[in-house]
Amino acid sequence: MADEARFVEHAFDGDVHILRIANAPVNTLRTEVRAGLLDGLQAALREGAKAIVLIGSGRNFSAGAEMTEFGKPRKPPSLNEVFDAIENSRVPVVAAIHGNALGGGLELALACHARVAAPGAQVGLPEVKRGFVPGAGGTQRLPRLIGLEALRLIVSGDPVSAEEAVKLGFIDAVVEGDLEKGAVAWARANAGKSFTLARNRTDRIAGYDAAKFDEAAKKLTARSRGQESPKGCVEAVRAAFTMPFDDGLNVEREQFQRLVAGEQSQALRHIFFGEREAQRVPGLPADAKSLPVNRLVVIGGGTMGGGIAMSAANNGLPVTIVETSEEALERGLKRCEANWQRTVASGRLSQAEYEKRRALLTGTTNFDKAVGEADLVIEAVFENMEVKKEVFGRLDKAARPGIVLASNTSTLSIDEIASATKRPELVIGMHFFSPANVMRLLENVRGAATSPAAIATATEVGKRIGKLPVLVGNCDGFVGNRMTGKRGPQVEKLLLEGCLPQDIDRVMEGYGMAMGPLATGDLAGLDIGAAVRKARGTVAPVADAVVAAGRLGQKTSKGYYDYDENRRRMPSKEVEQIILDVAEKMQVRRRRIEDQEILERLLLPMVNEGARILEEGIASRPVDIDVIFVNGFGWPAFRGGPMFWADRMGLRTVRDRLAHYAEVTGDRNLQPAALIERLAAEGGSFAGLKSPAKPA
Repeated sequence: MADEARFVEHAFDGDVHILRIANAPVNTLRTEVRAGLLDGLQAALREGAKAIVLIGSGRNFSAGAEMTEFGKPRKPPSLNEVFDAIENSRVPVVAAIHGNALGGGLELALACHARVAAPGAQVGLPEVKRGFVPGAGGTQRLPRLIGLEALRLIVSGDPVSAEEAVKLGFIDAVVEGDLEKGAVAWARANAGKSFTLARNRTDRIAGYDAAKFDEAAKKLTARSRGQESPKGCVEAVRAAFTMPFDDGLNVEREQFQRLVAGEQSQALRHIFFGEREAQRVPGLPADAKSLPVNRLVVIGGGTMGGGIAMSAANNGLPVTIVETSEEALERGLKRCEANWQRTVASGRLSQAEYEKRRALLTGTTNFDKAVGEADLVIEAVFENMEVKKEVFGRLDKAARPGIVLASNTSTLSIDEIASATKRPELVIGMHFFSPANVMRLLENVRGAATSPAAIATATEVGKRIGKLPVLVGNCDGFVGNRMTGKRGPQVEKLLLEGCLPQDIDRVMEGYGMAMGPLATGDLAGLDIGAAVRKARGTVAPVADAVVAAGRLGQKTSKGYYDYDENRRRMPSKEVEQIILDVAEKMQVRRRRIEDQEILERLLLPMVNEGARILEEGIASRPVDIDVIFVNGFGWPAFRGGPMFWADRMGLRTVRDRLAHYAEVTGDRNLQPAALIERLAAEGGSFAGLKSPAKPA
């Protein structure tokens, strides 16, 4: 009892008892919390409480179950035992929600007799995003409170505000001012009221229409691309409409147990915890502090620069775009305005919020004045080393001493860029992904001289503007672009040996990618890749022939595919003939290639390069690589990333398949990396790798 009491505080306000969940920082419902709640409920009833208020301490009500307990023997009491005690209480139990009530936290609140919330509190059931269904009655209680709308909330996993929850009908009131005092007053005023528990409600599930339910489910799962948990959520919610409560709980429990033990849920939880881990920078001194940043300056107002500036303004950080001419500046600012206005038109952004963000964005052509007032400068100009070095030479002269200078380069050496300054210790890469106002990933690139203060500043500012910062080392292409670069030669070889573009993209999209590599190339513009190959002196016979035919992608309505006026892609007979002609010229005998071979030849080269990146210390941990690919390169989160995928395949199999493809394709890059050879021989895994060969 003493240990449990530390996690649930029991207080009194006259005849209303208060149970405060005290498991900082997010009040997960670990074993001790569940036991403390059960003991507290029983004590409150023994001591004559007229009503009981459940509330979270700190900033949140509860973020739900403690996922680190998954897969381990569960210690009593279960959440359902706690919920039974709440529902059997002879006095009303009122949940008082502030911050977040998510997953099991919301399920706890749904089991209560009533729910009140602070303004702006967020409530939801995000379990689908972790690869399973709500497992403590959420799929049964929420539909009984709000009807078919519950399907949308549970299948999407998206939270809603307390205000919207009141409109939907599963929050009883929004309480202004001090939440605990307001909740106590509300509970006292309603103590004599007769409440109908969620489990006993039938009015919102009556008149079940199977066709209407199926239509809604089809729309909600249309974009799940092979993910299993949305379908599990549909079946659990369906049970709420078609079965008695306890039978529905059994369906929910079966779906939960099946999914939580599956590979997809393991992958999603791997990414969830990996995103937390990736933000902990190994080797960063404990006293390393971020430098104060109250104004950001972005050099360049193009697509990337504008997106970076929007990210800052979206999150309350004043930002100035610097351009070379008034015409270019106006074009960049209008692009930002148009992006925001589209969001306003869609209803996802209020006009007032747009105006607030727009007021934080300014622009100028006065380079020296703007840079001289900056607390952090991010360069986002053309991807050319000489151009970047010229810009950094100017930045070094104009910026105040001690100011961090960052480059948004996607491939170029941070050390060489830093050599143009007298402050290399304050130069760092901040590689945003396009569109920068949408994409979450931020590769922060440490140069040889980059200081802990510069790293801490880039990390903190990245978090502040809504990004997921991952620190990587300095090399050509860093982590993501370096690894995807190893896939390109195999795409070419597959096209020559027997595949068509639609074969390759079908396999990758079937794996869960939003777009296959060839469709992605069409979207980006095939001339961009051609320019990179020309600069590097490399060739890609099929890709070069497609570009030579004037097929540059969607912008010319023809690339690897033909495109109609709605940019819908269609297989191209012209491209098929180009491939056949190039194969004949190169004397390549074409053959039928199975889907599994396509998948392995596209993914294994990236895994192999990832192993080399770990050997070199460019990435600190395998999970950092997985987080980068899920958040920056469209890798489906339910597949867990390339290194997770390789572990699931088994590194002995990975080694053997790489060696096989190296032999049959003649691609020396496919010879297994030394780290894969070692781990395979030891029966090890990337997940079990304790540390890289050297620090990033």
